[in-house]
Amino acid sequence: MSRLVAAGCVGTAIVAALWAAESPGTAALPVLLVAGALVAAIAAWLETGPFSAKELAVAATVGGVAAASRLLFAAVPNVKPTTVIVVVAGVALGLRSGVLVGAIAGFVSDLFLGQGPWTPWHMLAWAGCGAVGALLAPLLRRRIALAVVCFVLGFAFDFVLDLQGWWSYYPHTLPALAALVARGLWFDVAHATGNVVFALIAGSELRRVLERYARRLRTEVVWA
Repeated sequence: MSRLVAAGCVGTAIVAALWAAESPGTAALPVLLVAGALVAAIAAWLETGPFSAKELAVAATVGGVAAASRLLFAAVPNVKPTTVIVVVAGVALGLRSGVLVGAIAGFVSDLFLGQGPWTPWHMLAWAGCGAVGALLAPLLRRRIALAVVCFVLGFAFDFVLDLQGWWSYYPHTLPALAALVARGLWFDVAHATGNVVFALIAGSELRRVLERYARRLRTEVVWA
């Protein structure tokens, strides 16, 4: 049942993202829809086992930290540790935690920086970064590999947001998309380069901290 709910929530988030891109003037409704999907996913998580509440608390905390890191660097154009934190959460905490951390980071940070038709896309794109971290976890435990993947994800994340902007506000032609991507290329480079710096400086250390928490979550004391 929890997997069915999770699939439904992901499907709802995708529908909300497409709706927001198609009708940016009515973005409040898709944002409300994706927020409801996030709440439903959290509620389903709590029913998955005896350690679910503790796991959820850690994921929510890391998601809040990822959102705060974006706010902290808001004055630096498109440089933010958020992507690295989300990827490392996926590596250390697993697939569902990585996805949840990414979704929370996008939603909460947009509460402060401004919500709009881009919010569901922020949530999906960072959730995808968390999924990549989990799926490539054995590789990303090496510092250089983590930096390289985060570099690529910086460009991938921004391209997803370019797609949203292109579909919402520009003619649906490849030249228009290419012009939009080219115009924001320096911002994409800043994001990707910042990811490399953050990953090299603190990525492995953050992973080890989160892995220690993950091990403690699954430790049960039984009194004889």
